Amino acid sequence: MEQQAGLIAGRPLAGTATRAIEVHADDRGSFAEYFVDGVDTGLDPRQWSVVRSQPGTLRGMHVHLGHDEYISPIIGHCYVGLYDLRPESPTVGEWALYELSAHDPIVLTFARGTVHGWLVDEPTVHLQATSSTYTDYGSDDNNGCHWSDPELGIPWPFEPTLVAPRAAGFGSLAELRARVLSDVRR
Repeated sequence: MEQQAGLIAGRPLAGTATRAIEVHADDRGSFAEYFVDGVDTGLDPRQWSVVRSQPGTLRGMHVHLGHDEYISPIIGHCYVGLYDLRPESPTVGEWALYELSAHDPIVLTFARGTVHGWLVDEPTVHLQATSSTYTDYGSDDNNGCHWSDPELGIPWPFEPTLVAPRAAGFGSLAELRARVLSDVRR
């Protein structure tokens, strides 16, 4: 696999894609096309969301079996950690760390079954799209593992100061893997 824009550690995982956003700027401000149907990175979005995060926030690590995701900061800067949990994937058990910034915008998409989280070091707003709506899946498709599990291997650049209580209570990657594999076999 070739190098991907924004990748700062690890290697590209199967089912991930990036696309640099062209920004047209002048004295009035700027214009950028974040999603163009048929041109983008393979995601067929069913829901768009805007996520605001404070510095020090880590969102994740979580995994969805029911949808693919798309993220790109429109204000601020973040690090996105990915871990491939898909048993059929050629990159199963591998990880990647991306750096995304509104100043040099990149779209990152990743496939269902990819454990993911993002760590924010300044006030950040990002676009998030999913290939199914949140009302189309239940809590059984919103599992996670602790962000600092050594088995993930993700070299986060700093330790988060804000983690949701639910995410702080996530178990190990091994527990997540066992839970996800049992769900897939049902």
